[in-house]
Amino acid sequence: MSVADRIREFWDQDATTYDLDAGHHPTSALVRAAWRASLQDLLPPESARVLDVGAGTGFISLLLAELGHRVTAVDVSSGMLGRLRAKAEAAHLMVEAIRADATMVPAGPFDVIVSRHLLWTLVDPLEALRRWRAVAPEGGLVLIDRTVSDRGVTQSLRKIGHRALDLVRSRPPAHHASYDAEVLRALPLAQGSGPEVIVRLVTRAGWTGAEIRRLHDVDWAIAQEQPLLDRLVSDGAHFAVQAHARSRARAVDSEDRGQLPAGA
Repeated sequence: MSVADRIREFWDQDATTYDLDAGHHPTSALVRAAWRASLQDLLPPESARVLDVGAGTGFISLLLAELGHRVTAVDVSSGMLGRLRAKAEAAHLMVEAIRADATMVPAGPFDVIVSRHLLWTLVDPLEALRRWRAVAPEGGLVLIDRTVSDRGVTQSLRKIGHRALDLVRSRPPAHHASYDAEVLRALPLAQGSGPEVIVRLVTRAGWTGAEIRRLHDVDWAIAQEQPLLDRLVSDGAHFAVQAHARSRARAVDSEDRGQLPAGA
């Protein structure tokens, strides 16, 4: 079985318990409000055609649909997308759900590409970013992630703390299992990546004007809902990397030229 098949099988199995973790599918009204406000700030105010890559069970896709955007959700797992479709139907929201690899996304064109917590599990994140730029030639990019690293003593202690709290509270872990060693070796970002790594990748893929935005409201809202022990072992801060498919300077110049009188 190929690495890609094993990754798809992993997430199909994970779909049954994925939403039990509050980090994957927040149910708190406070946390959802913080995410909604952050997405409003990151995306255009008017209705946009949005591609959510690695949509999972649809937390971001459904919030974007609530905000009035026209959303296409892509994921490698049919199990995840089945749950997304059920949620969309229950909420009377329109989301087009397509099973596809991150490098084989629909042709678009899209106004914005959105992805949350996905790059770490891609075999070729650079190629994925290039493909996303190709289907949003006049659009923007919003990558949402956390400053988490699998390296170092601090992260190891956090993992131990998470497992201990799960056992004490008899709650299911965030995932049904972990990737095996062979899959992890195939993923260049499996050990975690900070915003500086993502900005470099985005720039290499041809996106321009990359900016980093801390999602303070999301982290604040999560902290209000967490017991003290959970806060002590919580993962890193949420951030977003925004970029554009072409430079703003060129876009403005092209628009200005389009308004010049004929023969100018």
